[in-house]
Amino acid sequence: QVRLVESGGGSVQAGGSLRLSCAASGYTYGTGCMGWFRQSPGKEREGVAAITTGGGTTYYADSVKGRFTISQDNAKNTLYLQMNSLKPEDTAMYYCALDPWCTVGPGESPLEARRYNYWGQGTQVTVSS
Repeated sequence: QVRLVESGGGSVQAGGSLRLSCAASGYTYGTGCMGWFRQSPGKEREGVAAITTGGGTTYYADSVKGRFTISQDNAKNTLYLQMNSLKPEDTAMYYCALDPWCTVGPGESPLEARRYNYWGQGTQVTVSS
């Protein structure tokens, strides 16, 4: 049974940093895609960053490029999201997600929530101005 558990959320001032972690179990790490998504009240869930767990190819939403970094530790079955230069508009519940069968073709994006089959419970990030 696949289980994803996020941690590392919290409250920071604008310009600060946070590092989110997502521990994966019940899954052979190194296949498919994993991603970070966020959702704030009244808004749709937004893809923030994703990575192909085998090849390590990364993808980012334009809104976070240059500020957020997705990474993984395959030995620990853990996904990370380093968030720097945080802005109030980054405030949201952050979720990690897994698509074990993910393939990304030319022109395709793994930042679409509908791709993903498994989700964590989320961790809240609040950025104050």
